[in-house]
Amino acid sequence: MIDPTEAEQAAIRSAMKPVAEIMEEIGWQTRLADLSEQQVLTLIEVTATGFQDALREHAAANPTLVPEVPF
Repeated sequence: MIDPTEAEQAAIRSAMKPVAEIMEEIGWQTRLADLSEQQVLTLIEVTATGFQDALREHAAANPTLVPEVPF
């Protein structure tokens, strides 16, 4: 991501909590190279979902700040 907006930066921070919860289950001392495919997929899914949910909440709370889609 190049030059994330303030909303995107906030969404990244919001995604940290669900990622931390998954890492707590996996174990913080586990090396990334030792994760199973399912664990990696879960981390990616939780990260992307947390990010998207935070952006949706921001857009709903600030409708005038979200540019209209031109199509």
